[in-house]
Amino acid sequence: MLKSMTGYGRNEDIKDGKKILCEIKSVNHRYSDYNIKVPRNYGFLEDRARKFVSEYIKRGKVDIYISIESYGEADKEILVNKELAKSYYNALTELRDTLGLKDDISTMSVARYSDIFLSERKEEDEENIWESVKKVMMPAIEAFVSMREREGGRIEEDLKQRIEYMKTLAKKVEERSPQTVSEYSERLYEKIKEVLDNKDIDDARILTEVAIFADKVAVNEELVRLSSHFDEFYQIISMPEPAGRKLDFLIQEINREINTTGSKASDIEIAKTVVELKAETEKLREQIQNIE
Repeated sequence: MLKSMTGYGRNEDIKDGKKILCEIKSVNHRYSDYNIKVPRNYGFLEDRARKFVSEYIKRGKVDIYISIESYGEADKEILVNKELAKSYYNALTELRDTLGLKDDISTMSVARYSDIFLSERKEEDEENIWESVKKVMMPAIEAFVSMREREGGRIEEDLKQRIEYMKTLAKKVEERSPQTVSEYSERLYEKIKEVLDNKDIDDARILTEVAIFADKVAVNEELVRLSSHFDEFYQIISMPEPAGRKLDFLIQEINREINTTGSKASDIEIAKTVVELKAETEKLREQIQNIE
């Protein structure tokens, strides 16, 4: 099944005392481009998240946002700068003795000086955090891929309809092509009869000219290759791996055969059909740009 390159997935859960959110969205891109945003203190997650997501998303401009908030137990611990606290206490004691003040120095007296307290983030286990994040990411990825598959299914049906229509157009060219040779032969014969007034008409010469014309306008080889490309289209979309790049190359080959057919055409009906084929090819190309 084909997958679109546009998608969205989101999941939020609480794991090991942390509220974790993962959001994934993507748009079309020629290659794979992952833009990952994680909290400043969790930079180690970026590379792991990129490798993990790349197993499921092969192409597109993908934005991944991960947020982590403490939920319940604090992730920081408070330390005391003991030397600074002693300095404050000594200064207060000296002030008391110098001014003969009441001896009411207490713990709260020193605690008013907030710079004696240091806030440090607790040491966290990176592996445990990554496992928690991965568990939250997986449902987001599944929702993201599911959306891509649904959109890809709609694109696939549209592509199939266009390919089948192009087959009917190619069939029209195939049926019309021999008629152009026959009509050319009749026109040539009538023209010569008119010029020579039915005298000494060289049938061999006419046959030679018709053969040259037939070879010049023959599009059998192009139509055979075009038919082969149509068959290849169905082969590609039936494969499990991403098909976008292969289809992009295939549409170039289809366009090449149609252009060659058009350049050989000397018949107005074939020329009109070729124009239709070109228009459908361009529509195919536009749709294929949306496929992973």
